[in-house]
Amino acid sequence: MRVTRRIIALGVAIGMVPWIVMRRALTRAWPRIRGTLRCEGLYAPVTVLRDRWGVAHIYAANAHDLFFAQGFVHAQDRFWQMELERRLGEGRLAELFGRPALAQDRLMRTLGAHHVAAREVDLLDKDERFSLEAYSSGVNAYLRRLRGRPGLHFDLLRLTGVRYDPEPWSPYHTLLWGKVMAWQLSGNLVDEMLRAALAGRLGAERAAELTPPYPADHPVIVSSGGAPFLDDSLPHEPWPELSPSTLDSLPWNEVGPLAMGARQGTGSNNWVIAGSRTTTGRPLLANDPHLTVQIPSLWYEVALHCPPIDDMPGYHVVGASFPGLPGVVIGHNERIAWGVTNAYPDVQDLYIERQNPDHPDQYLADGRWVDMEIVDEAIHVADMDEPISLRVRRTRHGPIINDNLPWRQRADWQPLALRWVALDPAPMVGAILRLNRAGNWDEFRRALRTFYVPSQNFVYADIEGHIGYQMPGRVPLRRNGNGATPVGGWDGSGEWMGYVPYEDLPYLYDPPGGYIVTANNAAVGPTYRPVIAADWSPGHRAQRITALIESQERWSPDDARRVQLDDRVLHAPEILPHLLNLSTADPCLRQALDLLRRWDMRARVDSVGATLFEALRIRLIRTLFDEALGSDLCDHYIRSRSLVAMQALVNILQDERSPWYPLGADGAPRTRQDVLLEALSRAVDDLAARMGKDVRRWRWGALHTALFCDPAMGYQASPLVRALLNRGPVAVGGSCETVNNAVYDPCSPFGVVVAPSYRQIIDVGAWGRSVSIHTTGQSGHPGHRHYDDMITLWAAGEYHPMFWATTPDELLQAAGRGVRRLVLRP
Repeated sequence: MRVTRRIIALGVAIGMVPWIVMRRALTRAWPRIRGTLRCEGLYAPVTVLRDRWGVAHIYAANAHDLFFAQGFVHAQDRFWQMELERRLGEGRLAELFGRPALAQDRLMRTLGAHHVAAREVDLLDKDERFSLEAYSSGVNAYLRRLRGRPGLHFDLLRLTGVRYDPEPWSPYHTLLWGKVMAWQLSGNLVDEMLRAALAGRLGAERAAELTPPYPADHPVIVSSGGAPFLDDSLPHEPWPELSPSTLDSLPWNEVGPLAMGARQGTGSNNWVIAGSRTTTGRPLLANDPHLTVQIPSLWYEVALHCPPIDDMPGYHVVGASFPGLPGVVIGHNERIAWGVTNAYPDVQDLYIERQNPDHPDQYLADGRWVDMEIVDEAIHVADMDEPISLRVRRTRHGPIINDNLPWRQRADWQPLALRWVALDPAPMVGAILRLNRAGNWDEFRRALRTFYVPSQNFVYADIEGHIGYQMPGRVPLRRNGNGATPVGGWDGSGEWMGYVPYEDLPYLYDPPGGYIVTANNAAVGPTYRPVIAADWSPGHRAQRITALIESQERWSPDDARRVQLDDRVLHAPEILPHLLNLSTADPCLRQALDLLRRWDMRARVDSVGATLFEALRIRLIRTLFDEALGSDLCDHYIRSRSLVAMQALVNILQDERSPWYPLGADGAPRTRQDVLLEALSRAVDDLAARMGKDVRRWRWGALHTALFCDPAMGYQASPLVRALLNRGPVAVGGSCETVNNAVYDPCSPFGVVVAPSYRQIIDVGAWGRSVSIHTTGQSGHPGHRHYDDMITLWAAGEYHPMFWATTPDELLQAAGRGVRRLVLRP
């Protein structure tokens, strides 16, 4: 018996070895969050209190130590994420991940953002340089403590043969990450490519029907006042005529979703309500940016506190930050609160260049041949002995983005150069820091003057009861046209003449209605000059939020939560009437029509009607556009402009016999009823094949799920690695067309790819009653308690307290149990 027990004990011990090894690999880089650490470079001790959600509240004696500690804490919890950010911006992912990352690196090297960021270092003002250097010192203090223990992700890389020590962090890396975010959140490059491709396929007149203008009855943020409204005509430019080879060379895959975040479907909601319309008499501000579903979250919640001393300013601010960037991007200080949505001004233009047939590295500019700038890049690849050479050619407008492709050898190929405001050096870190310190409307607007890119819709509220809105950013002043399509680059007619003056950008202050709503809808009307953009999100979310605000006299923070979680499908009222009068002898279709008649037009996780409607939506789009566009172009269209495609669909369905309806098998024209019944039949077949014939099982949450993947390793790795890094799937309500925006890829439905990445509701002045949540957790270390502890709350539409405490003792009193104290000492 004793021998048997020993054998069993030995077996258990041997079996535990892999678990012990794995546990050690998981935990050895976890941050120390209690006790005292010595950090070279500090002037005075810093107290870091982490609440029960892992949110770091940093208390320093001065601004230098405050940003030093923020850099240290960011690196403690998210250094792997920061490492990916800077490598993405530099075009150096292939050094770690080999050939699969090559296309991404080629794009970033072609854009040349790393060269621009390097030039911006020399342009930093005193405040920016001071803060970035302090922040970098904090990151590097953490790196020195690693001593070869960087964490699980680095261990996984070593298993593939990639071993390296992380490079020190510098202000350059923070500026570089700003360029990556600008790329993901700004521009209309894909829109211009799409218009060119649609025109090449359909002709300009028919193609225009697929990019309808902003609906005239949908909300405009600044409809009058606050900015100049001059004439009543929108500058128009002819649709481009690109050669077949140029159309073939459009870099769809290269400019698609980046490794650190998808551009498809990104958006946001925010609104601010004056105290005259709230139950508390205080302003109420809500915000939820819609960004990529990933782990860790793009956001890191933090509170920063220090007094002013000597020539260093003081800070008391809390909210959501980006790892890699000092300060708080969204949140509040002791006097004002703010939130952001993507403004989508047109800050990118494609220029069709004329290449010298005798000297291909020359292009035509104002009647003469000019040498292109040549930049040679070497991309090192993990699984290759020699680096890959990349020859980037640049014109006066910017890099040629369809170069280095086989189509370049064809006689009719045309180079396309990209001009983008973010490639003009202009650091903007100072805007965030000044925003964090602003105490009133004038200081808020002055802070945003240098918030160049990505341009955002900022809503504002202060403790005096004022509310406001400002769209900052560099928006091109064009000599001709509206920037919606590629233009000829050889004669100067499409040049930029500078940027729209800040004073002429749209803003509002204490509007008479007592509220402001922005949700990627049109910032200005079509008569506004100068032109801000030709393309906006169609504005259904803004229309819904506005209607909800108007529906009641007084608003509470709980009412704001209800709006953020609103799941009404906003295109359903425009499509369902065409369906509900259909008649059919098919019993399956009659059952489907009955389900849609009884559906409440909400995308709840338990809704069967939502599942059927979304499946029908996809089939309708495919039925109408696949044949006309071809499957590849249709994919590009519905991926990059999914809401615009829905608006085009709604417009087409108004016509009983639209020319967009495909011909029947006998070649005869089909009616709207024919098309709707065919799409419904296919949708029913799709769901039956995927979920079974029992319609009770067709619950929306069974299909519409969020899988939080590590952006670098969570997709292609082994099942074991995916299990270590990824979390989910979890059922998610909402859809592509709800205020609670949960976007799926229409070409690969119905997994969620973009969702509310952070929610905050701020009770202005009663700061301790504010709440927030982001998607996953504060930690970037798999297995850590704060790696995934917010997912369940987020999916259920719940929040955690947004603690406001300007001293450590106040936080201990407000947060209660579960606070951990770390002291950083010089």
